[in-house]
Amino acid sequence: MLSVSDVAKRVRRDPETVRRWIRGGRLRAQKIGTQHFVEESDLDTVAESDTTALPEQLQRMYDGSPMPDWERMIRNDRNSH
Repeated sequence: MLSVSDVAKRVRRDPETVRRWIRGGRLRAQKIGTQHFVEESDLDTVAESDTTALPEQLQRMYDGSPMPDWERMIRNDRNSH
């Protein structure tokens, strides 16, 4: 079983996002004391369905060229520090 912080690290999200997933029913978790714990199999299901792709109309720039991969660029920039 994984804690909320462990889940957040694996899916590269903020722990509060993971808590929202749990509260919203998107991610199953067991509450032990005051903390939530997630089974790895449940995490795999949510991680596979998590799509951060842009809607089709936003995947191209005005001139028709493909939209840059902003997420990758930001992550690379953050990791370079």
